[in-house]
Amino acid sequence: MDRTAGQKRTAATFLYPPIEAFDQRLMEVGGGHRIYVEQSGHPNGRPVIVCHGGPGGGSSPAMRRYFDPAHYRIILFDQRGCGLSKPHASVTGNTSWDLVSDMEKIRTALGIESWIVFGGSWGATLSLLYAETHPERVEALVLRGVFLATRSELDWFYAGGAGQFFPDLWAQFTGAIPESEQGDLIAAYHKRLFSGDYAQEARFARIWAMWENALASVDFDGFPGEAPPDYARAFARLENHYFSNAAFLEEDGQILRDRARIEHIPATIVQGRMDMICPPVSAWRLAQGWDRAELRMIPAAGHALSEPGITAALVATMDRMRG
Repeated sequence: MDRTAGQKRTAATFLYPPIEAFDQRLMEVGGGHRIYVEQSGHPNGRPVIVCHGGPGGGSSPAMRRYFDPAHYRIILFDQRGCGLSKPHASVTGNTSWDLVSDMEKIRTALGIESWIVFGGSWGATLSLLYAETHPERVEALVLRGVFLATRSELDWFYAGGAGQFFPDLWAQFTGAIPESEQGDLIAAYHKRLFSGDYAQEARFARIWAMWENALASVDFDGFPGEAPPDYARAFARLENHYFSNAAFLEEDGQILRDRARIEHIPATIVQGRMDMICPPVSAWRLAQGWDRAELRMIPAAGHALSEPGITAALVATMDRMRG
């Protein structure tokens, strides 16, 4: 879960010479996919990779703001099918394990031995899956708005839990679907997001994206503006694809099942106490019994990365870790 504003972006200026594995900042990762990767900050700084939300949200230049560029080597990338990665909105060859593999390819291409992994919402999910798969490559985890990709979390957001707090918005989200199909809204939206009719896909993608975006901030006051159709379509198709397939995990609760693999890694978990998209119970469950994990509940804060309390806590965390 989680999305950025969907603004147009151009490739960032590197502080490094071009890397042989890249073609104009696009890296071939197999399966017909090329992913956008950028670096900024200090060439010899402590490396940190940022995992954006969604799936399908894409990275944003604003994500650099959490890291002192005099101390960090900052790596952003757009996951398969979104942002500046190609092909756009493609779900073929696009699973959690493909994304974990892509992160390893980025690390190897950049000659990085180990790094800090920083991610929020779906980005926290991907960060945890990467760490549990490659714990020897992770120096520390910094997580925000934890999403463990469990059935209960999806039911909260797509089966009426959050809708009890936002009945007007929930009525608009469900009202786009015939009553006979409202028992499984993920499946109902899947049919329309993958209909092969671009206009229909874009229309339902905007509704899907608006439901999530409206609940992102604790200061919600009316519907946000609609996202551009290409952005919304990629975001909604990828999110729906992952949620329809239970994030391609072996079993419900897999991340907590495998947490022992990463309990030696220090982790900071920043969680908005009023998060309506990823309720705090997931962050609390993740931190329980993990001695090296610090859980910071931020009062009067929702889900968005841009929430003032969330931003302040993340900046303070990264400033402490500069070394």
